Amino acid sequence: MKGARLHLALFLLTVVTTLYAGAYYIQDYDIFVDFPHRLLTGLWKGVPFSLPLLAILGSHEFAHYFNSKRHHVDATLPYFIPFPNIFGTLGAVIKMRSRIMDRRALIDIGASGPLAGFVLAVLACAAGITLSTVGQEVPLKEGDITLGGSLLFDLMLKVFLDADIADKSVNLHPIAVAGWVGLFVTSINLMPVGQLDGGHISYAFLGTRHRYVSWAFIVLLVLMGAFFFEGWLIWAALLIVLGTKHPPVADPYSPLDTKRKLIGLASLAVFILTFSPSPIDVYIP
Repeated sequence: MKGARLHLALFLLTVVTTLYAGAYYIQDYDIFVDFPHRLLTGLWKGVPFSLPLLAILGSHEFAHYFNSKRHHVDATLPYFIPFPNIFGTLGAVIKMRSRIMDRRALIDIGASGPLAGFVLAVLACAAGITLSTVGQEVPLKEGDITLGGSLLFDLMLKVFLDADIADKSVNLHPIAVAGWVGLFVTSINLMPVGQLDGGHISYAFLGTRHRYVSWAFIVLLVLMGAFFFEGWLIWAALLIVLGTKHPPVADPYSPLDTKRKLIGLASLAVFILTFSPSPIDVYIP
């Protein structure tokens, strides 16, 4: 019961922080201005951002949770992580407290979260992009934040808005921003490193050779951090601290069936489609 209260408290705090992030995005809402009047009248404006984002994060983690239960793995309910950044959260996690039995279970548990979140993120992007507006490119002001594209997101902009982001300015609807965050979270989780979801999938296919993939991808992150987005340097350091190894499954010799191989290939395709070498940029003249 005590644990359930913690899960609920973190979720409610994340609701507040994502509402604030969404309200700030829509109307430059600042919780510290005209407090508490604007808190009561303005925070609800963040719903178009907060609601789809929480649905994406929740579907991701509950897919992990229910697949863990299906394979008799002891797992906690999701821990949502509130955080005062531009999105109001650092995502959500579950904790597995017992060993995963075989490689097929590892694929099911590892891939189910990103694929479930991916479906809702694509739906949010499609709905939000149709509500977005396109104009001529406008000069950026100091501190303006731009979101980088991915193969899938840029394609959806082209399909739904006929927008070439190279020479036009797209004012994204908050639902589209939530979808973008969902795609970004999906790509982060599918990085084939350590015990990330992508690490689970990589280990299921490669076994102990997975550690070489982990280190190769960390080197790639460092290179991208040097040339594209400095935040990848932080991710590289964090992943080294968290560990590049993956604990063995109880039965490492059970073969992967065709279904699990296709799920693994689908996860790789989703990663390629959603990954952005330069996801966030803050304009500094």
